[in-house]
Amino acid sequence: MGMVESWQKAEIAGPKKAFAIMKPEVVVAMVKRAKRPIMVVGHEAIGVDVEGGKLIDQAISIAKATGMGVVATAHIVGEFVKRGFPNAVLMPALDIAKRLEDPEWKGLDGMGQYDLALVMGIPYYMEWVILSSLKHFSNIKTISLDRYYQPNATWSFPNLSSKDWSEDLKLITNNLGGK
Repeated sequence: MGMVESWQKAEIAGPKKAFAIMKPEVVVAMVKRAKRPIMVVGHEAIGVDVEGGKLIDQAISIAKATGMGVVATAHIVGEFVKRGFPNAVLMPALDIAKRLEDPEWKGLDGMGQYDLALVMGIPYYMEWVILSSLKHFSNIKTISLDRYYQPNATWSFPNLSSKDWSEDLKLITNNLGGK
């Protein structure tokens, strides 16, 4: 496979770009290896269809299976509650980005800094900026679970068809013990 290109053509990510997730098992291994993973879920997760429901349903399955903390941005914390997951914390996307950069922040539960952030459902251009900031100003590893390549993440899916993306997310969810 050739070089993976950003979905947003006008932006230049710089010399350090995300590794393309060609095998979803890579994500499973990284999540299992992480000591303190966190998931950041944006408002697009309630409108995006994936196999078996909406993207938010995949996020909930992964969070329940792994026990990782979840930050719901924008207005979707209510959607988590409606789906039987009351543990999501409401925080604006740029606020959680700044907190993840801060080496003094002790996390949502006061137990210390996170070492891995899974990001999904945030508008592409905003996720680009958040991941760029984390890439340059933190030591946290990031995984974009959205359908389009995010070069500022540590790991990102290449630009995928909806079908391939849904299948990969389902495989990740199942292998982490979700439904």
